[in-house]
Amino acid sequence: MSSARIILRATAETAAPEAERKLTWYELAWESGFVRKLLIILILAVIWEAYGRYLDNPLLFPTLSETLRALYDRVLDGSLPARAWASIQVLLMGYVIGVALAGTLTILAINTRLGSDFLETMTAMLSPLPAIALLPLALIWFGLGNGSLVFILIHSVLWPVALNTHSGFRGVSQTLRMVGRNSDLRGLNYVFKILIPAAFPSILSGLKIGWAFTWRTLIAAELVFGVSSGKGGLGWFIFENRNLLDIPNVFAGLLTVILIGLVVENLVFRTLERRTVVRWGMQN
Repeated sequence: MSSARIILRATAETAAPEAERKLTWYELAWESGFVRKLLIILILAVIWEAYGRYLDNPLLFPTLSETLRALYDRVLDGSLPARAWASIQVLLMGYVIGVALAGTLTILAINTRLGSDFLETMTAMLSPLPAIALLPLALIWFGLGNGSLVFILIHSVLWPVALNTHSGFRGVSQTLRMVGRNSDLRGLNYVFKILIPAAFPSILSGLKIGWAFTWRTLIAAELVFGVSSGKGGLGWFIFENRNLLDIPNVFAGLLTVILIGLVVENLVFRTLERRTVVRWGMQN
């Protein structure tokens, strides 16, 4: 037997046990994105607690344990869930209306040249305009009510969703377009059966960006605008407790904003992503 064959056999025998080796519990856990993200959150929590204890000044920076205690108390007395629900109700109204308007504008833009020019012009003009800057005008036009908040939320979600959707539609390959035309698809059938599935990664990105813009705009608007009919959302909860110098409650409100954002991102959008673009092989 030649030396080359002996070397190859020895290499194969050495490599075989390594290929068949079972992963340890640590390696299996590390493969999970949930575990890695949870580890990051735990590290940040430890840093928060350590920094708060180092400052030892609850009026400046409460510890995580003090914040969690305040969060527990406010959840127990029902004030924080009520404020969170008030914010979410207004947000959903603005978000749904904004997404519907964005879809309508995009469908018009993809089917007509005038619609495309209108969408591109309006996006270039209004997308850079901060929604919170429109709040004074919204208060004049719609008064002291949820209408003002819904108006600026529509502005927040409309342009990023429309821009991403339109870009996704324009990026659909000519092959898929020809398949739709050869299948005699026209109008809305062509949009819903060809363009939307092909452009869904861009559409989903627009929905996520629109959600983030809408959520932060709502909290900022509630901090400035305050309450409607004696009721306020999370932003007003933060503002009230800041005036009372109850800083643990302020941090509890901020933590609630973060937690709601994490839940929506990881439960709603991640689930939608897994069941659509990942399943279709359009994203790893």
